[in-house]
Amino acid sequence: MKFTLSWLKEHLDTSAEVDAIAEAMTMAGLEVEEVHDPIAALAPFTVARILSAERHPNADRLQVCQVETVDGMKEIVCGAPNARAGLTTIYAPIGAYVPGLGVTLVEKPVRGVVSNGMLCSASELELSDESDGILELPDDLRVGTPAAGVFGAEPVIDFEVTPNRPDWLGVAGIARDLAAAGVGRLTTPEITAVPGRYPCPVTVRLEAPGLCPVFAGRVIRGVRNGPSPDWLKQRLTAIGLRSINALVDVTNLISYDRARPLHVYDMAKLVGTEIVARGGQTANDTGEPEHLIALDGKTYAAEPQMCVIADAAGERPIGLGGVMGGESTGCDEATTDVFIESAWFDPLATAQTGRDLGIHSDAQYRFARGVDPASVIPGLELATKLILELCGGAPSEITVAGQAPADPTAFDFDPAIVKRLSGLELSDGRIGEILTALGFQVATGSPWRVTPPSFRRDVEGPADLVEEVARIAGYHALPSTPLPDAPRPPRGVLSARQARMRTARRALAAQGFQEAVTWSFTAQATAELFGGGAEALRLENPIASDLDCMRPSILPNLIQAAARNAARGHADAALFEIGPIYLGDRPQDQRTTITALIAPHAPRHWSGAGEHPLFALKAELYALLETLGAPVGSLQLVEGQNRDWWRPGQSARLQLGPKTVVAEFGALHPRTLKALDASAPMLAFEIDLDAIPEPRAGKGGKARPALDLPNLMPLTRDFAFLIDAAKPAAELVRAVAAADKALIEDVRVFDVYRGQGVPDGQVSLALEVVIQPREATLTDAEIEALTGKITAAAAKVGATLRG
Repeated sequence: MKFTLSWLKEHLDTSAEVDAIAEAMTMAGLEVEEVHDPIAALAPFTVARILSAERHPNADRLQVCQVETVDGMKEIVCGAPNARAGLTTIYAPIGAYVPGLGVTLVEKPVRGVVSNGMLCSASELELSDESDGILELPDDLRVGTPAAGVFGAEPVIDFEVTPNRPDWLGVAGIARDLAAAGVGRLTTPEITAVPGRYPCPVTVRLEAPGLCPVFAGRVIRGVRNGPSPDWLKQRLTAIGLRSINALVDVTNLISYDRARPLHVYDMAKLVGTEIVARGGQTANDTGEPEHLIALDGKTYAAEPQMCVIADAAGERPIGLGGVMGGESTGCDEATTDVFIESAWFDPLATAQTGRDLGIHSDAQYRFARGVDPASVIPGLELATKLILELCGGAPSEITVAGQAPADPTAFDFDPAIVKRLSGLELSDGRIGEILTALGFQVATGSPWRVTPPSFRRDVEGPADLVEEVARIAGYHALPSTPLPDAPRPPRGVLSARQARMRTARRALAAQGFQEAVTWSFTAQATAELFGGGAEALRLENPIASDLDCMRPSILPNLIQAAARNAARGHADAALFEIGPIYLGDRPQDQRTTITALIAPHAPRHWSGAGEHPLFALKAELYALLETLGAPVGSLQLVEGQNRDWWRPGQSARLQLGPKTVVAEFGALHPRTLKALDASAPMLAFEIDLDAIPEPRAGKGGKARPALDLPNLMPLTRDFAFLIDAAKPAAELVRAVAAADKALIEDVRVFDVYRGQGVPDGQVSLALEVVIQPREATLTDAEIEALTGKITAAAAKVGATLRG
């Protein structure tokens, strides 16, 4: 919404300048977006007169002009076809910035002749969108007159209108609020009735009162349509509207002045003497909706839920009610008799029509927010008065069909609530003064009885009135009260699971992973790849079409994140996320998982690829579980039972017993990665945090045990066992470590051999056993006894000493 300062002062008696007006609007709750001052932009430009114009010696389409300017006589090269001796125009000196061209003038030759300035067109000064040549001004203008004064340039205020304040879409509504805020005195002229000279020859019929509850109109005969006077053209041009003709310009003026859209029909182009407001119709033979060629030259299909204005006994559509008129009945300079429409259209239906058809007209913008129903007749009277002043003619009586919506109802209001809700200490008299200035009817008593005006249907109760009083009194006057001191939160408020989540974040970050935070949603098709996608987990109102289902795993989000990194040249990703997954729609179906993913694409190196990344991932998984306090020694490693998105032979699971799966890890299946547009290889692990047993009471403290440093040197013994090739090496390591927990410090696999001397189906695993004496140096007999325990423990899992 835009308006000029002089336009505002027709409704507000004030001496405030534009900056003070903008500040007052901001304090009153109006969001000022920009104050555009064209006077500053036009400051370098002045009136000049061409004394002679001769053809350029080196160019047929250029002329060398001798120009009388404010700076004296100047020789200027001009290419405009209308440049001629005696023409009064606008001159731009060297160094001036030309806004329409976006350039600053410099002294340089044009085809060998130096141009000492420029003669300007309207488009180059941004006074119009296009122009055929340089400006042609009246000859009585004095050379050196500032261009800003010639064109009546003045500051323009542009501000945003909130949907609940349609009254701000008229300059009169803005003036009302500023007057209430004390910026000036409201002087909006009263609208007087224009008596009709004859009965209205046009009747109005409402077939869809839900779409158009009230429709008023009148005929004016004998008008002389043509260009609008300069004051009206300048007013509309200043706010970005194009002057069309006097009849149309009057309706645009009233729309911006009083927030009352109107429409004018050419009587000679109407079919019949009846106008009908109805819903859109469909053809009986084809079922296709009827079509309308609107004033913008486009054709629109009118659906039954849209309001259509029709003539020819309701058969021919001539406009979309509240949105745009039809081309068939538009006014031009040949128009002599007109019918003026002033109606009220349903805001929801008008808004939906605009969205469905993609029309964003000034009328649709206002009717969609709710035009004042009480302005139907006054708006028609004001339009009649202006048309008679500008175009002449004889008006008919007003015809009205239907009834306007009822005014807002009164409600009780206790002025003491202002202090209770806002903290403002205002007298009852000041509160009543503010509400009255804003148009509310206030009946004092105990309690007060307040009736909102017809243009404030957003006010529904006492809290709304408090907001009105607060913004007019000034938000700067609101008392500042510090918040009460909050007690220090007690320490140790984290649960065991929350503490584990924090520990896991630190541990994974220390291992080189980067934390990702992704949506708890994914596409249903993606969820189905990971065992989810049930209809019970579909979102009714997703934030995006590809985020319509609760995720059954964090893995797809991390896979897609790694793929996006790879597409941008960062293929070697290491990501983790700790968050919820959803296996069903019950509370117990929400689980918390720790998920990590690596995309091992290390750069090529002469030393080779090194250890397979799966072993490094497994080591990081075990280290993390141990950090979280999981019973790592009791975990069973099970292969071949992972779910479909894991790659067989390169994945496994860790579990406590047959039912409690603590983690799954390994390589992701290439088929799954391809479905997510990701490239293999990608490795991951997923820990079910809820499946890790919590430490027993009294044993889960954070205190570290006392440091135990043995006084005796450790010793090592190597063993080579033959074992079934299909059996995991971890089983053998676990069995050997349990042979004597007091003496055996560590067990490591340092060699794997298949070949000559090893039976088919078996493998030779070489173990290094670290033995730590604690009380005394071990004798040979004690070492031999320990060796026997180790071989016996290995035999229990099917291993025998090699050789």
